[in-house]
Amino acid sequence: MTLSIETRRDVMSRLAALAESVVVDIAAKLAALYAPDAVWRGAHPLNEMAGLEAIEETVWAPLLRSFPDLERRDVIFVGGSYEGCDYVAQIGHYCGTFRKDWLTIPATGRPIYLRYGEVHQIEGGRIVQSNCLWDILDVMRQAGFWPLAPSLGTEGLWLGPITADGIVLTETDPAQSAASIAQTLAMHGSLAEHDDRAGLTREALMTMPQKHYWHPKMMWYGPAGIGTTRGLQGFVDYHQLPFRKALQRPQGSFEEVVAARKAHGAGHYIRIGDGPYSVTGGWPSVYAIHNGDNFLGLGPTGREVTMRVMDFYLHHEGLIRENWVPLDIPHVLLQLGVDVFERMQSHFDHRPFA
Repeated sequence: MTLSIETRRDVMSRLAALAESVVVDIAAKLAALYAPDAVWRGAHPLNEMAGLEAIEETVWAPLLRSFPDLERRDVIFVGGSYEGCDYVAQIGHYCGTFRKDWLTIPATGRPIYLRYGEVHQIEGGRIVQSNCLWDILDVMRQAGFWPLAPSLGTEGLWLGPITADGIVLTETDPAQSAASIAQTLAMHGSLAEHDDRAGLTREALMTMPQKHYWHPKMMWYGPAGIGTTRGLQGFVDYHQLPFRKALQRPQGSFEEVVAARKAHGAGHYIRIGDGPYSVTGGWPSVYAIHNGDNFLGLGPTGREVTMRVMDFYLHHEGLIRENWVPLDIPHVLLQLGVDVFERMQSHFDHRPFA
């Protein structure tokens, strides 16, 4: 890794300062943290923008007006290099009192926890690209409106790492870091190479080679709309089997699957290990065709879909113990013909009848 510990500490401090600033100070806080032409990519409906003015006006000013006592709470902060680029990556929650409507979500006057997965590319001590998968759908849930069928997993706050060592601000063992990301990619390979056409059953997923990588007490923390599961059985029953039945993805060897995804603009921009942690992410990283039932409570649409995804892993006792999975569910739903913001607005539309 080429990113110094001093730079990592500085970025962490400036990210916290930005979250806890007041509206009039946003421009200065952004200038201290970002390159002038930085790109910001976030969950729908924020999506993509470039330049500090756009980031201030579209992202941070509305957020801080809605949550004037906002604070940032990282539970994982790691870093590493991939394909010549340096990154820091975080899991955590923004916490604040919901004082003013945000992204058309009605304010509640109560505390809200905005779950985030973030990956920031660093050059010369400044962020040049941010990838921010904030769980906006979960804010809707906390505000009292749910636009989908009930989640199969358990909704709520994500736990921090069981080892309580997720804030990595010291040098880690390069060999351990390499082993962590290697284990993750080997597990990815087992998932990619499983032939869904020949064996897409509960038993097949329970006995396929993925079982050699997951800890018996694994936790899989999914986004709002999917929820959290525990153990391989919970993962298969409440996420993996419904997901794979509904979404037909490229099949073949790992190399063939990667090539097919790339042909549709999907792949990883980050693959790093940092001690007992690893992180992968793509914008998007998944390509599939929605031809089956029961994903997010929807019937098949036959539509192509891509997914903006991050995966954060804790490697513990020789296996993958925990997996945090930020995923842009509102963007996925939009591709499938469901606008959750439109549904919400019609629910809270209290105009008198003619």
